[in-house]
Amino acid sequence: MAKKFLFKGRTLEELQNLDLKEFASLITSRQRRSLKRGLTDQQKKLLKKINDLKSGKRKKPVKSHVRDMLILPEMVGVTIHVHNGKEYVPIIINENMLGHYIGEFGLTRKKVAHSAPGVGATKSSAAQSVK
Repeated sequence: MAKKFLFKGRTLEELQNLDLKEFASLITSRQRRSLKRGLTDQQKKLLKKINDLKSGKRKKPVKSHVRDMLILPEMVGVTIHVHNGKEYVPIIINENMLGHYIGEFGLTRKKVAHSAPGVGATKSSAAQSVK
């Protein structure tokens, strides 16, 4: 049997029925302060696009540069393409992401993977022929 999702003792349906002030009381102080200050115009546009996508008014995927948007209960189940500085990274929002920022899941740095050292990188590589 699958474990039922609970966020601070509340189900997803209960969270979706809460308004922003009640949801803010459940999250950490940094995120609560961000919500208390109010959403920026860009964040409001993103939220409107997400609501349009969920209601079926919008067909295209939601693309955004807004990495500082908090993940709210009404955003669960939506795929958002977030810009990481070079390209748009698709992020599927699930219940475990509630209260986090969108930018946390669109990584901006890649793992450094080095190949073999080049000529002149070591003393022994100078003795090799370059052909």
